Amino acid sequence: MRLLVHVEGQTEEAFVNDVLAPHLYTLRYTSVSARLIGNAQRRGGRGGGRSWASVLKGILRHLKSDREAISTTMVDYYAMPTGWPGRTEANSRPIAQKAPTVQAALADAICDHMGSGFNADRFIPYVSMHEFEALLFSDCDAFAQSMGVPEAALQLETVLAKFGDPEQINDSKETKPSAHIENAVEHYDKVVFGPLAIEDIGLEVIRRRCRNFGCWLTRLEQAVA
Repeated sequence: MRLLVHVEGQTEEAFVNDVLAPHLYTLRYTSVSARLIGNAQRRGGRGGGRSWASVLKGILRHLKSDREAISTTMVDYYAMPTGWPGRTEANSRPIAQKAPTVQAALADAICDHMGSGFNADRFIPYVSMHEFEALLFSDCDAFAQSMGVPEAALQLETVLAKFGDPEQINDSKETKPSAHIENAVEHYDKVVFGPLAIEDIGLEVIRRRCRNFGCWLTRLEQAVA
């Protein structure tokens, strides 16, 4: 079984290659890889050029060229363009329903484009709520230790206590998860520290603390059961 993860930045790419792939290889996956979407392919940063039209082309191309493979996405809800399926509708939904609303709309859109004979289990969309860095709040102590700044754990825990759930940490420029991390850790580099911290925290802890992420991981695992 082969899996391609369409990601919007180098942090997610590193996560797929260094954390997700080794985990899924313990199951029946034979290939797990990441592909940068939009302008991120030029390595100039993340979040640029991810219009749904351009991402859709890449997903359809993969699903049609490798009919035994599974595709998924790993993109942030934060700053997602309104042109993405379900994004406008999600604005009026409670936080816990925002990512699932977009994910369901993405799945419907792919099924519509692929036609009636398409196996819907081959596309398992995931939208990070509100962005990848929220996962790092699953264990603030382990995260701070992994960055070599254990004293930052208290400040990160205070942020988490305010929202109650890593996936509910807000999505404005000043209150998105990465902004809180940068306030606590001056030298934070998401590409370097993000995937390393995920390894230290552990997927099982993140699965328990982040419901939407946990549901996605379980679906990927069950796809080869």
